[in-house]
Amino acid sequence: MSWESSAVYYNIFNRKTAEILGGYHSAKCIMVSVDFAEIEELQHKNNWKLLEKMMIQLAQQLEKAGADFVVLGTNTMHFCAFEIEKSIHVPFLHIADATGQKIKKTGLQKVALLGTRFTMEMDFYTKFIYEKFGIEVMVPDKPERELIHRIIYNELVHGIILNESREKVKQIINSMNSTGAEGVILGCTEIPLLISDSDVDIPVFDTTKIHAERAVEIAIMGE
Repeated sequence: MSWESSAVYYNIFNRKTAEILGGYHSAKCIMVSVDFAEIEELQHKNNWKLLEKMMIQLAQQLEKAGADFVVLGTNTMHFCAFEIEKSIHVPFLHIADATGQKIKKTGLQKVALLGTRFTMEMDFYTKFIYEKFGIEVMVPDKPERELIHRIIYNELVHGIILNESREKVKQIINSMNSTGAEGVILGCTEIPLLISDSDVDIPVFDTTKIHAERAVEIAIMGE
């Protein structure tokens, strides 16, 4: 939901559209951008009811503006996905659905999940992937969850990229790999600003890229 990852989404939308259609083509899209300070405050107050109401209103705003389907460019706020889907009349592309499809194609059975504390500790994400795709999702231990959460909110959403933080996250991924994780989900749309597939030796599933590219494929080819 930060503008840092929103900019990445917009970039991918247009690059993927040009890749598929060629020439001078770019993406037709409608974006609603939020004041992240409002979102962050409500998240840390655990006011998910009000956040859910806000997400529904934003989705309805997109539908009224003429969107053919809705993409919510954040992992954490997919906590509200079920209620959003019930409240609009156009399809909703769930980020964990797009990600789960990608993992399933690789044949991996057990992956690590890095994200905000909310995404890692609430079961809306891990349960979705396990129940729909049969893929086991591991999360880091509590101290590592807190560290990743702080990096996201204190650094990445402000566009601050520190090598020290990259090394710490790489250590967490490598540790989870040693205990059974065959791949890692970058389950916060800001984490790919810090970690890429060149940083670790296991498959990396960049949810921002997966989600945004899948949206373009659906928009152009109806797949």
